Amino acid sequence: MDQSRPLLALLYMMGATASFTAMAVAGRELSGNLSTFEIMTYRSAIGVVIVLGVAWARGLLPDIRARRMGLHTVRNMAHFIGQNLWFYAVGLISFSQLFAFEFSVPLWVALFAPIFLSEKLTVIRVAAALIGFLGILIVARPDQLELGPGVIAAFFCAIGFAAANIGTKMLTKTESTISIMFWLTTLQLVFGLATTLYDGAIKLPDAATAPWVVVVALCGLSAHYCITTALTLAPATVVAPLDFARLPVIAVIGMVFYDEPLVALTFIGAIVIFGANYLNIRAEQRRNA
Repeated sequence: MDQSRPLLALLYMMGATASFTAMAVAGRELSGNLSTFEIMTYRSAIGVVIVLGVAWARGLLPDIRARRMGLHTVRNMAHFIGQNLWFYAVGLISFSQLFAFEFSVPLWVALFAPIFLSEKLTVIRVAAALIGFLGILIVARPDQLELGPGVIAAFFCAIGFAAANIGTKMLTKTESTISIMFWLTTLQLVFGLATTLYDGAIKLPDAATAPWVVVVALCGLSAHYCITTALTLAPATVVAPLDFARLPVIAVIGMVFYDEPLVALTFIGAIVIFGANYLNIRAEQRRNA
């Protein structure tokens, strides 16, 4: 990156915030109408069409290759499980709780990286993980016996996303982005069909649910595109605080439209998790300087 462009990065992060918020609302609206497996099936089907369309328009179809399929399969299985748990949790716990758990993903990545990426386990990484875990406990509030299925699903969805991120990092060493995206959507379509059709039945979207399915598919892709682009425009130390903006935004959406209370401990826990992430990012920046 030749020159940091923080204002443009801010615009992309605003797009990411809008995308994540819309996807959470769509997931909540689909909850109880379609199973998580059905949501993932339709999301992936739309994703395959979009990825192939982009690849064709940009002349990138030759870059889609069937290499390292074992790693592709493991990476996308982890993401499939994590995303299903995310859609399950979004119907059971508050938006702000779910998003707070998502902020712990980079901490799990930092903790697992020495095992799978041969990266050094530093004192800062261990400290950040411990601080982040404290933040998770504050959000989950186990002292109030709120460790229900929604909180448990949110916790394990973060671990699933972390495993997927590690798999992605391993794939980027040899595979093109368009190839990774193609196998991401294609394999998860296969997983979705397999889990949805295990009983020989699948529920089709109707006039009420179809628009929400499209929102989930489009916003899932656009959110990650916006974050990836923002990271090319500004350092992670700039982008990470901007990502935190989606917590108060989704909390207000939950309060206004779903009567979710604004719980102070959720925000405190999220700040602790964010602080742990930021500590780790700053340490990485200094190490690579």
